[in-house]
Amino acid sequence: MSTRSWALLVRPSANRVYAASGPQLLEAEVGVLDATVLRGRLGDVGTENLGGVPYLTFSSDGDLDARAVAHLSTLSGIYALFEREGELLRPVDLAPLMMFDDDLLTIQKYVGKTNELFTRLLLNVTLWASDVGTDLVVGASRDRPIRVLDPLCGRGSSLHQALVYGCDADGLDVDGKDFDAHEAFLKTWLRRKRLKHTAEVIPVRREGERIGRRLEVAAARDKDAWKAKDVRRLGFVHADTTRAAEFFRPGAFDALVADAPYGVQHGARSGGRLDRSPLSLLEEALRGWVSLLRPGAALGLSWNTHVAPRDAVVRLLSAHGLEPLDSGPWRGFSHRVDASIERDILVARVPAG
Repeated sequence: MSTRSWALLVRPSANRVYAASGPQLLEAEVGVLDATVLRGRLGDVGTENLGGVPYLTFSSDGDLDARAVAHLSTLSGIYALFEREGELLRPVDLAPLMMFDDDLLTIQKYVGKTNELFTRLLLNVTLWASDVGTDLVVGASRDRPIRVLDPLCGRGSSLHQALVYGCDADGLDVDGKDFDAHEAFLKTWLRRKRLKHTAEVIPVRREGERIGRRLEVAAARDKDAWKAKDVRRLGFVHADTTRAAEFFRPGAFDALVADAPYGVQHGARSGGRLDRSPLSLLEEALRGWVSLLRPGAALGLSWNTHVAPRDAVVRLLSAHGLEPLDSGPWRGFSHRVDASIERDILVARVPAG
C-alpha cells in the first residue's frame, strides 16, 4: 500500500492573537483526532509553509476513505484539504458536519465572547475522547442523538455548536442577562430561518420553591424532518452551576464542556472582586457535573493557567474519579489569549465501568 501525503490549509481567524496560535492548535487537534477516532492512521504530522502560507501536513498509508475525510472535515482549524502530488496540491471535497446553518454560532457579537474556532476545538476533542466520538459524523444513524452539557454556558456558543453538529445540548448559567439575551437571539434566529420549532421558558420548582428558569427548544432542519420527529433539543437553565445535578438525570450526558472563569476581567465578580477562582468553582461543582455523565463519557475543560496550574487541575479531576488525558497531543493546546490569560484544555474520561 503506497504512502499518500496531505496538506490542510489553516483556517484564518479575525482574532490576530488566536490566528498566530492556529497552526499549533490544529497540529494538536489532528494529533488527538488521530489518537482517538482515526486510530493511528496518520503519520508525519507537522506544520509546513507552502507558498508562504502555513499548512498542516501529514501522511497516510493509502487513500483516505469517506469516513476519514468526514472526521477531518470537523476540525476547527481546517479551511481546505489537499492531496500532495509532487509540487502540486489536488483539492479534496470536504464533508462538513452541519445539521443547522453555522451562522447560529457566528452571528452573535458581544464583549467576552469566546472565539468560535476555540469553542469548536474544545467540543471536538471532548467528543473524540468519549465512547461516542467515532459516531459523530454519522449521528443520524444512532438510536439517539449525542447529548452535550455546558454547565458554564454564558450566551450559549457551545450549545449552538453542538446543535449545528446534530447533538442535543443543555446548558446552565447563573447570569440572568445572558439567559435573556440567549433566549431573544435564539428565538429570533429560528423565526428568521423559518425552521419548524417550539421554544418556551418555564419555571423550575422543587418542593414549591422556584429554583430557576429553563428555556426549552426543539427544532428540525426542515418540514419533513419535523413530521418524522427528527428534531434536536436545546435546553438552557438559569441557575447556579453548583446545583446542576438538581436539573438533569444522573448519567444523562455523553460529553461535558466548560470554559471556566479566567480569574481576571472575564471572571464572575461581586462588589468588584472575583466571586470564585476556577479551582474553587471546580471543587464545588465537579461532584454534580460528574454525576451527570454516562460511563465512557468525557469532560473537557478550558481555563487560564496563570491562575490555576495544569497539574492542580489534573489532580482535581483525578480526585473526582476521572481519567485525565495528559500526554502527547493532549498537552498541545496551551496558547496565549492576552497578557493576563494563557488558556489551556484538559480532557478527562469517565471510566467505562
